[in-house]
Amino acid sequence: MMHSQFDMYSIGPIHMLILGLILIIPFWQLFLKAGYSGWWSLLMIVPLVNLITLYVLAFSSWPSSKK
Repeated sequence: MMHSQFDMYSIGPIHMLILGLILIIPFWQLFLKAGYSGWWSLLMIVPLVNLITLYVLAFSSWPSSKK
């Protein structure tokens, strides 16, 4: 059985863009509400760095709570 490039299980650039947006948008809002820059949400794309970032976000004091 031959596989074509349009195989149902392949992930293309459009799929990656949609997945990235689904991942980035909620984290962007979370970082903004915490008082950090929304650009930190781009770290959620990088494997292992995203886990470290979540732990830092969860256990650090948020700048927005100091106001």
